[in-house]
Amino acid sequence: MKVTKLIVGILQMVLAAFIVFQSCAVGASHAMENKTSDAGGSAGIIVALLFLACGITYVATRNAKGLGGDIAGLVMMLISWIVAITNGHDYTDLVIWGWTAFIIGVGFFVWHLVLNKKSSGK
Repeated sequence: MKVTKLIVGILQMVLAAFIVFQSCAVGASHAMENKTSDAGGSAGIIVALLFLACGITYVATRNAKGLGGDIAGLVMMLISWIVAITNGHDYTDLVIWGWTAFIIGVGFFVWHLVLNKKSSGK
Protein backbone atom coordinates (compact mmCIF):
# COMPACT_ATOMS: atom_id res chain seq x y z
CA MET A 1 0.00 0.00 0.00
CA LYS A 2 2.83 2.39 0.86
CA VAL A 3 4.59 2.01 -2.47
CA THR A 4 1.32 2.16 -4.41
CA LYS A 5 0.30 5.39 -2.69
CA LEU A 6 3.72 6.87 -3.43
CA ILE A 7 3.59 5.92 -7.10
CA VAL A 8 -0.01 7.04 -7.61
CA GLY A 9 0.68 10.28 -5.72
CA ILE A 10 3.64 11.08 -7.98
CA LEU A 11 1.63 10.15 -11.08
CA GLN A 12 -1.17 12.45 -9.93
CA MET A 13 1.28 15.32 -9.59
CA VAL A 14 2.62 14.68 -13.10
CA LEU A 15 -0.92 14.37 -14.49
CA ALA A 16 -1.80 17.67 -12.80
CA ALA A 17 0.86 19.42 -14.87
CA PHE A 18 -0.44 17.73 -18.03
CA ILE A 19 -4.04 18.69 -17.23
CA VAL A 20 -2.97 22.30 -16.63
CA PHE A 21 -1.34 22.50 -20.06
CA GLN A 22 -4.39 20.95 -21.73
CA SER A 23 -6.73 23.28 -19.86
CA CYS A 24 -4.69 26.34 -20.82
CA ALA A 25 -4.86 25.29 -24.47
CA VAL A 26 -8.61 24.73 -24.25
CA GLY A 27 -9.10 28.07 -22.49
CA ALA A 28 -7.04 29.87 -25.11
CA SER A 29 -8.96 28.26 -27.96
CA HIS A 30 -12.27 29.20 -26.33
CA ALA A 31 -11.05 32.78 -25.98
CA MET A 32 -10.06 32.88 -29.65
CA GLU A 33 -13.40 31.40 -30.71
CA ASN A 34 -15.24 33.78 -28.35
CA LYS A 35 -16.99 30.86 -26.62
CA THR A 36 -17.96 32.38 -23.31
CA SER A 37 -20.54 29.71 -22.48
CA ASP A 38 -18.08 26.81 -22.02
CA ALA A 39 -15.96 26.73 -18.87
CA GLY A 40 -13.97 23.60 -19.72
CA GLY A 41 -10.57 25.29 -19.45
CA SER A 42 -11.30 26.81 -16.06
CA ALA A 43 -12.79 23.57 -14.78
CA GLY A 44 -9.66 21.78 -15.97
CA ILE A 45 -7.49 24.08 -13.87
CA ILE A 46 -9.61 23.25 -10.81
CA VAL A 47 -9.33 19.53 -11.58
CA ALA A 48 -5.56 19.86 -11.98
CA LEU A 49 -5.23 21.65 -8.64
CA LEU A 50 -7.27 18.93 -6.95
CA PHE A 51 -5.12 16.23 -8.59
CA LEU A 52 -2.00 18.01 -7.31
CA ALA A 53 -3.40 18.37 -3.79
CA CYS A 54 -4.52 14.75 -3.70
CA GLY A 55 -1.15 13.54 -4.99
CA ILE A 56 0.63 15.50 -2.27
CA THR A 57 -1.78 14.10 0.33
CA TYR A 58 -1.17 10.53 -0.79
CA VAL A 59 2.61 10.96 -0.73
CA ALA A 60 2.52 12.65 2.68
CA THR A 61 0.22 10.06 4.29
CA ARG A 62 1.55 6.89 2.68
CA ASN A 63 2.87 5.58 6.02
CA ALA A 64 -0.22 6.49 8.05
CA LYS A 65 -2.35 3.71 9.47
CA GLY A 66 -5.51 5.82 9.80
CA LEU A 67 -8.02 6.77 7.14
CA GLY A 68 -7.41 10.54 7.27
CA GLY A 69 -5.38 10.77 4.07
CA ASP A 70 -7.71 8.45 2.22
CA ILE A 71 -10.80 10.40 3.32
CA ALA A 72 -9.19 13.67 2.21
CA GLY A 73 -8.20 12.06 -1.10
CA LEU A 74 -11.70 10.68 -1.57
CA VAL A 75 -13.30 14.09 -1.00
CA MET A 76 -10.87 15.86 -3.35
CA MET A 77 -11.29 13.25 -6.06
CA LEU A 78 -15.09 13.27 -5.80
CA ILE A 79 -15.12 17.06 -6.11
CA SER A 80 -12.78 16.74 -9.08
CA TRP A 81 -15.06 14.12 -10.62
CA ILE A 82 -18.15 16.31 -10.25
CA VAL A 83 -16.40 19.37 -11.68
CA ALA A 84 -14.98 17.39 -14.60
CA ILE A 85 -18.16 15.53 -15.52
CA THR A 86 -20.35 18.62 -15.42
CA ASN A 87 -17.97 20.82 -17.45
CA GLY A 88 -16.53 18.41 -19.99
CA HIS A 89 -18.77 19.40 -22.92
CA ASP A 90 -16.23 20.75 -25.40
CA TYR A 91 -13.13 19.52 -23.54
CA THR A 92 -13.79 15.79 -23.69
CA ASP A 93 -10.47 14.80 -22.10
CA LEU A 94 -11.80 16.40 -18.93
CA VAL A 95 -14.39 13.62 -18.68
CA ILE A 96 -11.57 11.06 -18.81
CA TRP A 97 -9.71 12.88 -16.01
CA GLY A 98 -12.93 13.00 -14.02
CA TRP A 99 -13.49 9.26 -14.21
CA THR A 100 -9.81 8.69 -13.43
CA ALA A 101 -10.24 10.82 -10.31
CA PHE A 102 -13.32 8.83 -9.30
CA ILE A 103 -11.53 5.49 -9.69
CA ILE A 104 -8.46 6.66 -7.77
CA GLY A 105 -10.39 8.25 -4.90
CA VAL A 106 -12.92 5.49 -4.37
CA GLY A 107 -10.37 2.75 -5.06
CA PHE A 108 -7.90 3.86 -2.41
CA PHE A 109 -10.60 4.50 0.15
CA VAL A 110 -12.22 1.08 -0.30
CA TRP A 111 -8.80 -0.62 -0.40
CA HIS A 112 -7.76 1.00 2.87
CA LEU A 113 -11.12 0.15 4.49
CA VAL A 114 -10.71 -3.51 3.55
CA LEU A 115 -7.13 -3.58 4.86
CA ASN A 116 -8.18 -1.98 8.16
CA LYS A 117 -11.05 -4.46 8.54
CA LYS A 118 -8.71 -7.41 7.93
CA SER A 119 -6.09 -6.15 10.40
CA SER A 120 -8.66 -5.46 13.14
CA GLY A 121 -10.34 -8.86 12.64
CA LYS A 122 -7.20 -10.86 13.47
